[in-house]
Amino acid sequence: MSGDFRQTAQRDVTAVLDVVVNKSAEIELQIAVSRLGGAQVTETLSVRLNGNPIIPEEIVTASGSRIHWLQAEPGDLYIQYSASINTPAEPAQVAAFDRSLYLRPSRYAEADKFFGFAAGQFDTSMPPADQLVAVTDFVRQRLAYIFGASDPIDGAVDTLLSGAGVCRDFAHLVVALLRALGIPARLVSVYAPGLYPMDFHAVAEALIDGRWVIVDATGLAPRQSLVRIASGRDAADTAFLDSHFGDIVLRSYEVGAVVSGYLPIDDPTLQVQLR
Repeated sequence: MSGDFRQTAQRDVTAVLDVVVNKSAEIELQIAVSRLGGAQVTETLSVRLNGNPIIPEEIVTASGSRIHWLQAEPGDLYIQYSASINTPAEPAQVAAFDRSLYLRPSRYAEADKFFGFAAGQFDTSMPPADQLVAVTDFVRQRLAYIFGASDPIDGAVDTLLSGAGVCRDFAHLVVALLRALGIPARLVSVYAPGLYPMDFHAVAEALIDGRWVIVDATGLAPRQSLVRIASGRDAADTAFLDSHFGDIVLRSYEVGAVVSGYLPIDDPTLQVQLR
């Protein structure tokens, strides 16, 4: 069923952000669907400040993330994005620098603090694919998904100690443990048809046998239907809204993601590549 889904199902996604700019700020958005792998996407992006249209500058990162940058003066900033993914992308290619970059500790995935723990917790003699399953199962069983249980600045160590968190916390712990085991891993922000309540979602992507394989320890949405937004070392690289200088407040936001037909059935024992 999942194979047929990948070839035929259209996915439609939307995001609406209502932001108050209290003091002039540089704002970065990462809500647009990644064009990594050549997906056929029809999309619109509307940015208005005090009712006046703004055309943001698009910056494409090495990992295929699309940052929309703008300078906003004080006022009401209203952002609307919609996209239809008509044909899925090819799986992400492995760049020469990926193994080096995604084995390194990062702000929210402090792999260097997990070396001893990971070596004692997991059988390092197993093939990487089996270690991936073991790590995902460990995180799924160790953590409780509780909205509000974590702080936005919590890293993987905080999450392990607290035993609870939301999707980004699950993903950060998976990424940190995999890196500690010598498996390159990164965080991916996605639109997630089937997720409830609907929101932006975060999952992990691991480099296994020369392929990027997607894992979601929360199990809250089928991996086959996920739509890539941004990929990076951790949430610092993939935030849907960021500002430099100035002062902004996110008043509200709403996310939508649906597929044509039925949602796929996700078998967690199978390797899935994000497309």
